[in-house]
Amino acid sequence: MDPVPADLLGRPFTVAHAAAAGVGRRALQGPQYASVHHGVFRAASTPDTLDLRVRGALLVLPDDAALSHQSALAWVGYDALPAEPLHFSTASGSRVDRRGIVVHRRQALLRSRLVRDVPVLDPARTFVDVATDVGDRALLRVGDWLVRWGHVDLLELRAFAAAQHLDGVQRARRIAPLVRERVDSVRESDIRFIIWSAGLPLPEPNVPIVDDAGVRVAKGDLVYVRHRVVVEHDGWHHERDAAQRQRDHLRRERIEALGWRVVVITVQDFDDERQIAWRVHAALSGRGYRGTRPRFGG
Repeated sequence: MDPVPADLLGRPFTVAHAAAAGVGRRALQGPQYASVHHGVFRAASTPDTLDLRVRGALLVLPDDAALSHQSALAWVGYDALPAEPLHFSTASGSRVDRRGIVVHRRQALLRSRLVRDVPVLDPARTFVDVATDVGDRALLRVGDWLVRWGHVDLLELRAFAAAQHLDGVQRARRIAPLVRERVDSVRESDIRFIIWSAGLPLPEPNVPIVDDAGVRVAKGDLVYVRHRVVVEHDGWHHERDAAQRQRDHLRRERIEALGWRVVVITVQDFDDERQIAWRVHAALSGRGYRGTRPRFGG
């Protein structure tokens, strides 16, 4: 049995690439090789990874093909949605039918950028594209994450959603105004979504809390500055050690000593999300809020 040529190790390759390295079609059916996609192979010793499958797909897709939808998010580091099947967008009319690859055909030229040498659709377009496949809450998570990690500017995201006429744009237009900068966790996105869904005003994420002299005392997770109410997510059971929990206690004491009302949301509270909205409403009402009461199902 001939050894695998060095040129074919560690990467995907087509039948033509194999032939150029001296490996025929019959040998590709043997135990030294494995299929990545139809017409794309790897050496059996080369690990089957997302990176390999993406690069392998590009070998059989049109030249302008770019990763899109959830696959684009996964490629830049977002792990809360499945990366596969692999989604690509192209303005080419060429048909490519491969199991595990979804090709979206677009009428206009696509704006893409290279990320680790792979073309990926721009983040604002990805936000709108993903809106075709996920609900409002998941889309808010995506938008907050894209902005938080500097993949897209908040105003650019909103402007793109407002200006485009694409599949998914109605949901994108509904959620884009809710997206914020400085959102540090998925749970912060979820709490804001629950509050918004109940018809209550939205808090602002990660706002500095200052004393009477203007000195910063702490940073609040979700803050109503006007009503001096802070909504905090306590993920200690899964995310924090005892020392961090002690620091959180002392921090909350400092916030409350300045006259702020602190509402602490734990993971158990998500078992009954309506009571999260009611508790936030109660805290706001105790500080002069006279707006609507929480409503659900609208």
